Amino acid sequence: MKRLPLSAIAAGAGGLALTIVLSGCAGTTGSTGSSAGSSGAAGDLSGTNLTVYNAQHEELTQAWADEFTTETGVTITLRNGDDSELGNQIVAEGAASPADVFLTENSPSMSLVENAGLFAPVDAATLAQVPAAYQPSTGKWTGIAARSTVVVYNPSLITEAELPTSLLDLADPSWKGRWAASPSGADFQAIVSALLAEKGSDATLAWLTAMKQNVSEYKGNSTVMKAVNAGEVPLGVIYHYYWFIDQAGTKENSANTKLYYFKNADPGAFVSVSGGGVLASSKNQAAAQAFLKFITGKTGQGILQTGTSFEYPVGSDVTPNPALPALETLDAPTIDPSKLNSSDVTDLMTKAGLI
Repeated sequence: MKRLPLSAIAAGAGGLALTIVLSGCAGTTGSTGSSAGSSGAAGDLSGTNLTVYNAQHEELTQAWADEFTTETGVTITLRNGDDSELGNQIVAEGAASPADVFLTENSPSMSLVENAGLFAPVDAATLAQVPAAYQPSTGKWTGIAARSTVVVYNPSLITEAELPTSLLDLADPSWKGRWAASPSGADFQAIVSALLAEKGSDATLAWLTAMKQNVSEYKGNSTVMKAVNAGEVPLGVIYHYYWFIDQAGTKENSANTKLYYFKNADPGAFVSVSGGGVLASSKNQAAAQAFLKFITGKTGQGILQTGTSFEYPVGSDVTPNPALPALETLDAPTIDPSKLNSSDVTDLMTKAGLI
């Protein structure tokens, strides 16, 4: 799983890093004028410290934390890692976990924690800010952002007309050595989880077994994109924001590439929901619920919209960065995020020899 600084693309995941967000002025209001006080006035929360297990982009969550501290006086300790690392850690810690809030990039690790019975229900006012398509049917956590599956391709090696019409087509022997992915990462495993939810375990294992024969494996989505850009392979399956971040910067890793969207509710059109949840064991329920409401509110989603992560806002009717195609145009498959299972996916990928 990559850890991606928002100022530049970087692959790989490091160990846990601990970042302390210093307290701002209690009770002050940010320039956007949004209130974070879902569980009371800002002064009611001042002096509370929250521990957030954060698998989201570190700069994005830091910006959320800084603004929330300014508005409420709540200090936030971020413990940064990747989805599966932190999800498994919370499950291992159980009711003794020091985490108040868990934030992820993909939803399977949220389901892992939910299935262990470790989440408190999300406040109804917070759920009301996020459309049903971007939250689990259980209400035990909520979507906080989204990212789209895309094909990045090199038009000097393959034309758009020659691209596969479905993710499933990449199992055909004709694609041997002609496409790339990062199967060891949580991002690609989330895409496989959507395939599993849509097609079942037998079809998914068959596709993964064929993938093992056909795919060129790289470590990290950014490395996949670089390989396509350099002409090492005609196309790769990644998430959209890697490309948009590079295009907004130097374009050194994407200048020779274009994006292609499968659409037609294909498994390759999967939109992955980033999740946020409050731990049932948290001793700071009011502040934790308020932070989750803040993230999905106008101010939190606005920070996402204007930031450099190029992820999609999903809450409070905040539109995405203008560079992105609108979510409703992507024609993604309809999948309940609570049905995405990380453990079943890793079992199937292990059987196929991919991890």
